[in-house]
Order: sequence, then structure tokens, then C-alpha cells
Amino acid sequence: MDPDATQILTRTGEFDTEAEPAPQWEVEARERLIGAVERFSAPLSDLVAREANEGDTQILVADFLGYALNFSKYGELTTEYRTSGGSVDYGILVDGELFAFVEVKPCGQNLDTRNLRQARMQAIEEGVAWVVLTNGRRWQAYHLGDGDAASTQLILDVDLLDEETQEAAVDMLFHLTKEAVEHGRLAELRAWREALAPAALAEALRSERVIHALRGELRARTGHNGHIGDAEELSQTLGTEVIARALTP
Repeated sequence: MDPDATQILTRTGEFDTEAEPAPQWEVEARERLIGAVERFSAPLSDLVAREANEGDTQILVADFLGYALNFSKYGELTTEYRTSGGSVDYGILVDGELFAFVEVKPCGQNLDTRNLRQARMQAIEEGVAWVVLTNGRRWQAYHLGDGDAASTQLILDVDLLDEETQEAAVDMLFHLTKEAVEHGRLAELRAWREALAPAALAEALRSERVIHALRGELRARTGHNGHIGDAEELSQTLGTEVIARALTP
């Protein structure tokens, strides 16, 4: 990816052009991450081509956690973090406290929720809310919610070797950098994911701001100047005829 692309990747690739410029820490984190993805693509491709084992994959993952995501290998990464139920490959510390567990699988192994089971149990035991699952090429971050499988939520999922989606992958992986975690960006991404749930979207669609915008759009389409109670009429129709039907199985 062209490093100059960082000039437009201020937050995501589709930002409001009137938004304030990204803070300097974000620009620097994104530039570092773009360079890191380019730097690691060749060795990662080599590992995938020879179906490297888990140990070799762990070496690359540790380097990527340090160089790309900016977690110090000596002060913020704990190798083979021990719990009473066993161990996980890495524990990540933020401000001296456990932030996430990292479970590494061989680079040739596909990731699925079965890979998450043991790490989730150990994270719950230690009071850790996040689990990162990776095979070096693919990176997934899960928030454990209430700790059970039903409330565990996939927050980000990126493939570093998929050239067609690389720009979006870098933009999403930014949320897992140390700087983004410290500034609450990962938490904000989690809130966005939760807001995409059907019930949450239905509530948002009936909010005052959305109803106001919809009323303006309908007035523009019909030429109608509006009438007393038109906002309430729109809200009721949206709730009973549109949202309710969409949420019905």
C-alpha cells in the first residue's frame, strides 16, 4: 500500500469530509501499521507457502504485535501466560493490567470459534475481556461480553494477505494498536458493532434526529410542506409497518 494513502486514511476510507483532521498520534499509528503490513507480507507469505508450524507462526506474531501494533515485547507481552486451566500464547498488558489474551494457531490452519473456546474460558477465569485469535495471516478480536458463548462478539476480522481488502484491513486493524486501545477506539468499535444489532438499529431509526431527516426527505420527494403531527405519523408508520415487519422472522 502506498504510504501516501495515510493522508486519506484518517479514520476510515469513507469519512465525512467535514470531520476534524485526525490527531497526530493516529496518523503516526496508521503510517506505522501500513508500513508494517508491507514489511511482513513477504515473510508471512513464505510461512503460509511452507505451512509453517505453530512455533514459527508465534515468532512472526510476536514481531507483529511489537512492530505493527506497538506493544513492547519486553514490558507489555507475556509469553505463555499461565492460568489454572493451562496457558495461552500471549497476554497483552495495557497500563500494567491484562487487556487481552492472544491465541496463535499455525498459519495454515483456518480459524473458527472452536479455536476460541479454551482461550475464552481462561480469559473469563482471569477477568480478561478480550481475546485475539490469529494464524499470522488472519487476525480476529473478540469481546467476551458476559462470558458465555452467546454474548461473545467478533469485533474485527482481517486478512493481511488479501490484496483486494488490504486498505480496509489496515483501517480495521488500527483499532487493535496500542494507541487506539489507550484512546478508546477499540471500545468505540465495539459500541458500533452493538449498535448494528436489529433491536438497536430499530431504536436508532425511530430517534428524533432520524425522524426529522426522514420527514425532510419525504417532504422533498412529495412537495408537501408538512402538517401538524407529521413526525408522529412517520414514527408510528416506521415502527408498525417497516421495522416491525423487518424484525418478524
